[in-house]
Amino acid sequence: MTASSFIFYVLAAFILGSGLLAVTSRKLFRAAIYLLFSLIGIAGLYFWMNYEFIAAVQIVVYVGGIVVLIIFSIFLTHHVGAEMEQPNRLRMGFAALAAFLSFVFCALVISKNEFAIPDQAPVPLTVDRIGMQMLSLTEHGYILPFEVVSMLLLAAMIGCIVIAMKLPEKTS
Repeated sequence: MTASSFIFYVLAAFILGSGLLAVTSRKLFRAAIYLLFSLIGIAGLYFWMNYEFIAAVQIVVYVGGIVVLIIFSIFLTHHVGAEMEQPNRLRMGFAALAAFLSFVFCALVISKNEFAIPDQAPVPLTVDRIGMQMLSLTEHGYILPFEVVSMLLLAAMIGCIVIAMKLPEKTS
């Protein structure tokens, strides 16, 4: 095993492990921290593939934006250390089945396709080229994903507001 493949497997195990902990954690703050580690691992994977700009965007947008918003909204609630309620067993079974079927589907799609190594050298990524492609309306432009990221940040802000909202006290 080469050093490059060893680094890949360590990063993959780190991402999968912290993602699994984020999903299965019963404490909301710990789940957010595990999500933070998972997203940092994905940025490390981008660094490993020599996509420094995308790794920086991953850190700035997801780690610096969404996770920080989630953590602030958790801190705004009064139940920071409280455990989340136990999910319904039927829902857990359905979610596990959906995750398993998604995994099987992805494995089938990957196994049916051939991934050929390109003959030509990759196009060098410069900030100028990335900026032109991000704002381009042509076939290879990224204006739509750029707008989707802004919608994602808006949805994260709305989710944080919902988490931070105080429910009215019930008086009997």
